[in-house]
Amino acid sequence: MIVAVLVPASHAEESVTETAREALAICRGVGALPVEERVARLDQGLALAERAALDDPTNALAHYASFCNRGKRLQIEGFTFGALGEIRRLRQEIDRTLELAPDWPDALAGKGAMLIALPRLLGGDAAEGERLLRRALELDPSNSEARAILEELEQDAGAAPLRIAKVGFFE
Repeated sequence: MIVAVLVPASHAEESVTETAREALAICRGVGALPVEERVARLDQGLALAERAALDDPTNALAHYASFCNRGKRLQIEGFTFGALGEIRRLRQEIDRTLELAPDWPDALAGKGAMLIALPRLLGGDAAEGERLLRRALELDPSNSEARAILEELEQDAGAAPLRIAKVGFFE
């Protein structure tokens, strides 16, 4: 005898969203861990985010959590030749997030900071990044990350370009 358990769609959506929230919480909390534990924890967060995105490809939070965990891991590990694929995945995740939630201030700020931090050769675009950060602040004037990055840009005007390790855009 086969017993089927039907799970209402709303419960399934809640489960995916809860998994995505957990993945984002890992990303946001990793700074409190000892440095040697951070990459492993981010890998756990990334696995949760990717599972949530597979379960529901339309869940913007899942894609954003993937962007966050992957990006922080890249910040910790630094840029190598192999990081090019990771940068491509970062862009895919944040672009998908913004397709699904075009006016989400945190996602706009994350993409803006990423574009500012990346060298032009790797797809950086400081002008577009600044535009996205300003849009994030229009939508959410209390977005402290976007405000801090814009203030740093103004202070560093004329200085060397920001680098990914300097900009905390996965907060």
